[in-house]
Formats: sequence, structure tokens, C-alpha cells
Amino acid sequence: MSVGEVLGVSTLAGARLLAGESGLGRIVQRLNVMEVPDILAWVKPHELLLTTGYPLRNTPQSLGRLVADLDERGLAALGIKLGRYVDELPEEMIEQADRLGFPLILLPNDVGFDDILNQVLTDILNRQAAALVRAEEAHRALVQVVLAGGGLDEVTAEVALLLDVSVAAVDGGGRILAVAGPPDQVASLRESIVREGPPLPPAGATGSAVRLPPTSTSAGPGARARGGTMASVPVIAGGHHHGRIVAYSPAGVIQDSDLSILERAATVAALAVTRQEAVNAVESKYRADFLRDVLTGRAGSAERVTARARAFGWDLERPVTVLVAELDPEGDERTAQDRLVTCWTATMRRHDQRGAVAGFSHEVVAVLDAAVDADRVAKDAAAAFADVPPATFSTGTSRPCQGAETLPEAYSQALKAARVGRQLHGRGAVAHFDQLGVYRLLSLVNDTEELHAFVRETLGPLAADADAENADLRRTLQVLLETNLNVAETARRLHFHYNTLRYRIGKLERLLGNFTDDPHLRLNLTLALHVLRMRGI
Repeated sequence: MSVGEVLGVSTLAGARLLAGESGLGRIVQRLNVMEVPDILAWVKPHELLLTTGYPLRNTPQSLGRLVADLDERGLAALGIKLGRYVDELPEEMIEQADRLGFPLILLPNDVGFDDILNQVLTDILNRQAAALVRAEEAHRALVQVVLAGGGLDEVTAEVALLLDVSVAAVDGGGRILAVAGPPDQVASLRESIVREGPPLPPAGATGSAVRLPPTSTSAGPGARARGGTMASVPVIAGGHHHGRIVAYSPAGVIQDSDLSILERAATVAALAVTRQEAVNAVESKYRADFLRDVLTGRAGSAERVTARARAFGWDLERPVTVLVAELDPEGDERTAQDRLVTCWTATMRRHDQRGAVAGFSHEVVAVLDAAVDADRVAKDAAAAFADVPPATFSTGTSRPCQGAETLPEAYSQALKAARVGRQLHGRGAVAHFDQLGVYRLLSLVNDTEELHAFVRETLGPLAADADAENADLRRTLQVLLETNLNVAETARRLHFHYNTLRYRIGKLERLLGNFTDDPHLRLNLTLALHVLRMRGI
């Protein structure tokens, strides 16, 4: 009970507040009687201390320090009977009580301490019992929500009914996931969350209640005043913060017992969130497995693929483009892959509701309406992914295709475009299969062993990476061909002396032939180096 509520009980009808009016909201949890000099060693926080002043009868000078000592120990208030042992309280004590907001209560002389103790403690115990009953009812109702398979909509609706307030479930980004309650209160709650965000609890606390100042939601005579109490508790599951449960009461006060119910609701909400995450994970795996089967040609007939795709909300019958987003190396692949899937899923939802998207072990594959700008989609996904550096990804785009039977070839094109694009342009590249030039032709050669044989025959000992000197010579050859045999430019790029480069050219010609005079040999060498750059693609 608050001190103000204690003063309202019948046994204290004749009591009078002497000082500390600003502290009437202090909470009383227990009562104690001070009739021994060393009472300060025995008092506890939130106590209402009753006294006749007997321990202070011979030391009235100690009254001035008493208020500060009791306030320091967290007491709720002091009730005293005057006229028996202490005739009046010193002015210093009154001033100090007003300054500290520590209520001083003048008790009626005709009321015994046992009557006060009995009535106030009975009221406190009754309130605690009622709070326990209410908490148990809330617990049963919320457990029933869980057992019935309810989600955030059902949780918020149940809490709104239990507390007679409006309630919202808000994710970590402040987005409202579910809301329930009277429509006018819901509107105020939405407005407060959008404008101010849910109140955050103090450090170490599990929840918080914040009084909102009265404001006006519109101008003119029809303006509606908005104020009240807003409370918030975090939703935490598996050590992760998933958002908050927020309650709003326009007139009443949200009590500690209400916060306790909100905390129970947050626990149930955490169960609902983790359950939904588990469901999403299973569904995501099914989607990924099915799309992988489609892209590798193992999903069955076109009719079967179309029917199953519709069940996932995908349209694979229209003209589409396949995009592959593959993580660039040197990043934390596990966490980066999860973020990559999330970013591409959200981006696809904005650009093509019927497009397919799924995450594989090291890449994300999207099947996009051919009429949608694939470059824009890749750029938007990259912008969302770049919020948390340093990971990057490269994107490859296939030719437009139509029909499930053409998707495996389109997937192969997009995958090659992503990997070749990274080789040519570096991390974060966006490449189209049709723009790969000679790499596109080389990628169409299905017999990779033949390509490797061509490399070995053309480059000889320079085809292997085992010898560091040969790898260095191969780099020299590559730059020479790129500069069209411009010796001065090649020496500048490689930071060689002119004579050193001349020596290297002689060594290369002894290994490979007279390529400086044979354009056909130069073409073969260029192609072999291109194939080598495509190794693993």
C-alpha cells in the first residue's frame, strides 16, 4: 500500500499529516514499533514506523537527525503520538521531512498500535493474496495460449483483456508485430511507439512503467488529449533480444503486479517467437531443398515443379531471371550467410512477391520476374547487407528464361557470372552472363578435362602453382599480353627494371615458344590464362 492509502484506513481516520506530503506515494510493505533507543539497527525498507516517542523523551535533540536516518534506510513513513513523551516535533524535523518527502504522521491518541498493525497488515496481505490470485489466473490464461498454439496476436489479446489496457508486441527495430485493445487506446499506443519508441527499463531491471505527459493528437476543437501510463518489458529467448511487450493505459496506473503479468506475457511471447523461428527454419529448409532440386533438374516434371512452387507462393512459369549472390571470401561465413539470406528475402519481398528465394550453404539464389531490374534488386540487397561490414557478396545474373526445365541452365549461368565477375572486378561485383565476353564461351565448354589439358599443353610448366618462380613468370606473361607486349608499360606495372623484363621474356620464349612474333600462340596463351583464372568456376 502507499502511505496515502494507509492514511485512508478506518483506524487512522483521525490521523493528520504533519510533513512530507510529496512522499505519500511511498510504498508500505510492513509495520514496526519503535520503543527502544537502538531501533535504527532493526528497521527495514518500506516500513511504516510507529512510536510514542518514548525512546526520545530524554534526548529531544536527536529528533532532528531521526528523519534523515530513517529516510536513508528506505523507510516509508513515521507515525508518532504526541503529548505523552514528546510534546511537539522540532521545526527542524518538520522542514527536513518536507525537504526529503518523508511523511510524518500524527497518530490519534485513542487508537492502539495493535489496531493499526492489524488493519494495515491485513489490507497488505489481502492485496498480496489478490495479486497472487490474479497472477495465477494470468499464468493459466497465458499457458493456455501456448498450449493452443497461439502466437503474438493471441498473447497481446489475452494481456489486453487481463489488464484492461492496449498491448503491442514490438520487434527489436521498433516495428509493431501485433496489437490488441480498445481502438482509441490502440491508436494512441501506435502513435507513441512510432514517435517515441517503447520505454526502456533502467539498468538491471526487467521492465519499466513511464508516465506519459498529456498531449494533443490533433488541432482544433475536436482535439483529443492523450496521456497515461506506458509500460514495457523485454522479450528475451536464447540469450537474444527479440523486442518488447508494451502496454498503454490512458487513465489508470500500471502497477507492479501488472508489470509482473507483462513479464509472464513476455516469456510466452518468447516461446511464440522461438517456435515461429523454428517453423520458419524448417520451412526455409524445405524451400531451399526444393529450389535446389529445381535448379539441378531433380525436381521432377514441369507440372510437378509448377504445382509445388505455387504452394510456396512462387511463379516459375513466367519469364524469369536467376540471380546468385555468393559470399566473398575472408568473412565470418556462418553469421554472414544468415544475414545474406535475410537481406535477399526482404529485398525480394519488396520487388517481386511471387519470386523464389532460398539460401544454400554458401550462396543465395533468387528467381526474379524478368521484367524487374535485376541490377536494382542486387543493389538494394547489397545496401541492406552493407549495414554490418566487413562482409560482401558478388552477384551473378543469368539470361532471361521461361519454364522450369530451363532453370538449371540459368542457374549455371548466374553462378558462373558471380564467380567470374569476382575474378574480373573484385569483391562485391555484379556481373551478367551475357557480358562475360570470352569467359562466357569458355564456360560453355562442358568437358573441363579438355580445358585443363589445353592449359597444360599451352603453358607447360607454368600451368602449375607448385613452383613459385613459375607462378611469377606466369604473372609476367599475363601482364605482357594485357599490355600487347609493351615492354616499358609491363616493366612499370611489375616494378621491374627494363633489362630484368627482357631477361624474363627470353626465358618465357624458351619455355613456351616465340610468342612475341606468333599471334596465334599469343591467342592460345591468352585463352589458357583465362581458363586458369576460371579454375574452380
